[in-house]
Amino acid sequence: MSTNNSSKQTPTSLSKAFEDALENRSARQLRRKLTISPPNSHDFSSNDFLSLSRSPAFRARFLAHLQHDQQTAPADEHQLQQYHHPQHPQGLASGGSRLLDGNSAFAEDLERTIASFHRAESALLFNSGYDANVGLLSCVPQLGDAIVYDALAHASIHDGMRLSRASASACLPFPHNAPEGLRGVLKELVSRWDRERRAKSNVGGKGSSRNIFVVVESVYSMDGDVAPVDRFCDVIDEVLPHGNGYLIIDEAHATGIFGPRGAGVVQKLGQQQRVFIRVHTFGKALASHGAAVLCSSQTRDYLINYARSLIYTTALPFPALASIRTAYEFLDSDECDELRSKLHRLIAYCHNSLMSIENSDGLSSRKLCLPRGSGNLLRVVTIKHEPSSPIFSVLTPFALDLAATCRGRGFVVSAVRPPTVPAGTERVRVCLHSGNTVEAIDQFTAVVRSWVRGTDRFVATL
Repeated sequence: MSTNNSSKQTPTSLSKAFEDALENRSARQLRRKLTISPPNSHDFSSNDFLSLSRSPAFRARFLAHLQHDQQTAPADEHQLQQYHHPQHPQGLASGGSRLLDGNSAFAEDLERTIASFHRAESALLFNSGYDANVGLLSCVPQLGDAIVYDALAHASIHDGMRLSRASASACLPFPHNAPEGLRGVLKELVSRWDRERRAKSNVGGKGSSRNIFVVVESVYSMDGDVAPVDRFCDVIDEVLPHGNGYLIIDEAHATGIFGPRGAGVVQKLGQQQRVFIRVHTFGKALASHGAAVLCSSQTRDYLINYARSLIYTTALPFPALASIRTAYEFLDSDECDELRSKLHRLIAYCHNSLMSIENSDGLSSRKLCLPRGSGNLLRVVTIKHEPSSPIFSVLTPFALDLAATCRGRGFVVSAVRPPTVPAGTERVRVCLHSGNTVEAIDQFTAVVRSWVRGTDRFVATL
């Protein structure tokens, strides 16, 4: 019998299982721990891409919403109308699930604002991007349907698939960001279904009522690369011309950064009419919390009735809603355009700076490698970056050591290793922000360059 009484001893068998699992992680140097960034350090790690969480202007707008106090709001009448929304909830807490007491006119108006900004028919708020992905994938695919997903899709997508009505054998990966790989998987799946129908002597052809959901991210959290959304749309239309192919795109790391006024990759490419569902999250560039599913009104109604991560949880409180509204007001402003432009200038500068490590006259190509038995060479560091992305990957088998060196010099970065990323792709993940500076980038690059020069010490460990 389980208990929440911390004074009672955990059963020996369970305690031993915990101990063994944690020791196994420790032995492989994979044990996770909560950490706190030291004060006055340079943030090269968080997803606060536009640095809005530290923006005095963003904070002032948010507090004006939160306090609903004319003394804290601007004097301009037009701006006052934005701050003093006529449908503010009466309390700070939502009070319950949106289907019970947790809904508000403010929340519904916010959803209409988000839908309009993203050129979508409707929007539905969720408590997080994780909840949104799990909620929609667990209920949208019907019995007999299939899910085809990018091989590097986020954990929330995998967890949603596990809870879905699509069988495990009908959840199929395709090679990362590869339209041709997607085409191959879709064609094989269609052929398999055709064979099954013929074997059962069923009438019907490729216009089967069974659906295929293709699930991708527009910008990937670990590699920072951008999905070829338009080409994926073309492949789906080609292989599934009867309209039973549906593209679902998680725009978490694109929101605020890509597209018109940060509306995302889908809108940058003008593909919103070809995408079934988009998920935009607010906890990264928008300095808030929560997420929205952009979809048709019918799909929204279906999710309200069947998405368990929406139905059985307390709705977002008013401070979270106020922060999201502040973020969208900010996105639609010239001030945010300036922050986004600055970020992209810094991205270009950092790209050139980090790439120069591989081309430095002081670091020959041989110096970037270490001997590893039988004359083989082990690459010490490889810079992987898509030029428009704020996410950089410094691939190295010594990610823990490089991350520790950077932190010791005042740069907050994270070492990312399996199971978060595939084996052999260990890296230090670097994220740029509007609040970073050219001087800090130069200093960070110098730390990485100096670390590479000293990697001879690892030879004995290989």
